[in-house]
Amino acid sequence: MYSTLRSMHNDVTRVGYVTTVQTDDTREIGFEFVRILAGELSAGKVDIPSFPEVSIRVRRVLSDPKSTTDQVVRVVSSEPALAARLLRIANSASLNRSGRAVTDLRTAINRIGYNMVRSASISFSMAQMRNATKLAGLEPRLGGLWENSTLVAAYAYVLARSCSRVNPEEALLAGMMHGIGKLYVLTRAAAHPDLFVTGNTLESIIDDWHPAIGKAILENWEFSDEMAVAVGEQQDHSRIGPDAPDLRDVIAGAVLLASHATDPAAVDAALLELPVMQRLRLDSAKIKIVMQDCAEEAASLSSALAG
Repeated sequence: MYSTLRSMHNDVTRVGYVTTVQTDDTREIGFEFVRILAGELSAGKVDIPSFPEVSIRVRRVLSDPKSTTDQVVRVVSSEPALAARLLRIANSASLNRSGRAVTDLRTAINRIGYNMVRSASISFSMAQMRNATKLAGLEPRLGGLWENSTLVAAYAYVLARSCSRVNPEEALLAGMMHGIGKLYVLTRAAAHPDLFVTGNTLESIIDDWHPAIGKAILENWEFSDEMAVAVGEQQDHSRIGPDAPDLRDVIAGAVLLASHATDPAAVDAALLELPVMQRLRLDSAKIKIVMQDCAEEAASLSSALAG
């Protein structure tokens, strides 16, 4: 985490926070805000305002290799709405191939696995945050972020399953977490109202910094190194590496495809020549199949995770 934060601090010091801001006032406001964020993260202060406590407890219990399923069940049971989501997911068409309904939480958790529990807890938290008094006025942005995270998660799941040897559940979790840096910036910005009245300042900060911030958060929360790197490098579409696609390729590809979900015809011209798409071996025909599968997966996932 500290190497990520040192790099972030150096970038802030060297070039300010972004190159698209036009006036001294907006540059100063944005620079000061990013400096505050970097200081908080460097100090290990990565709590997200209004983030439900149950999600924090789920993360802690699942990060402990000594935790048992009984402990996970007890934590999840403390929040009935989250428990209900896990049961819905376990009984969804994509995970319940046998058709036998699951009615108890222990069986549901064993069926879907810990990564899906993490994904569900993050989705639950993002949905709950839309009702937080401290974040009033951010509901549309938070709702859009939840929808985009769910869509990227679906693309990551399908790409991992059909175009790589990456674990699909791990890819789905990384997809849900790809925007955690955006969430952090948005919730911290609520205490800095000037950011909302200075043109595109906030959007520029989010675009420029959310991958690095997301990586720092995942490192602090003790997610896997592979997942932290994948979130941090989600905008690196031209990385030259081994032929076998890894989690970085899956997440970068998922973000790209999700951004073209409403305009599939633009995918060929915009994306096919990128190294990340070539490593995933995505040609025109396969992209059409993936996007169709992702639309179905996203609908199923959104329904299961919806609050």
